[in-house]
Amino acid sequence: MSAACVLVIEDDPFIRDTLQELLELEGFSVAAAENGRAGLNLLTPEAPPRLILLDLMMPVMDGWEFLEIIHREPRDYRAAIPIVVVSAAANVAQGLKEQHGCEVMPKPVDVDRLLKLVHTHCGPLGG
Repeated sequence: MSAACVLVIEDDPFIRDTLQELLELEGFSVAAAENGRAGLNLLTPEAPPRLILLDLMMPVMDGWEFLEIIHREPRDYRAAIPIVVVSAAANVAQGLKEQHGCEVMPKPVDVDRLLKLVHTHCGPLGG
């Protein structure tokens, strides 16, 4: 499997599918997962995404646990992947910026800001 430029980790199927479709229409390769555990299973050192869009409140494994796992070992390749926390709990998520260096984007998503972020990390051709 070729590397996706963006990994979307979101439990709400409507939001997940909408983000994936929007980014694919812009030319980006996208992988999607319904929770943090499924997202971890999609990460490989051979083909890591260039950006992760991460919801916080999800079943099975939430966004906080996902962040703790991938940042546990700073030399792990996963710790270097930029993460944008996309959450309705953006006020709660603000501490993640200091703790994990995550950008925070509140829901509902500002599409122009989202596309600008993805272009910044994946380049103009979608990667």
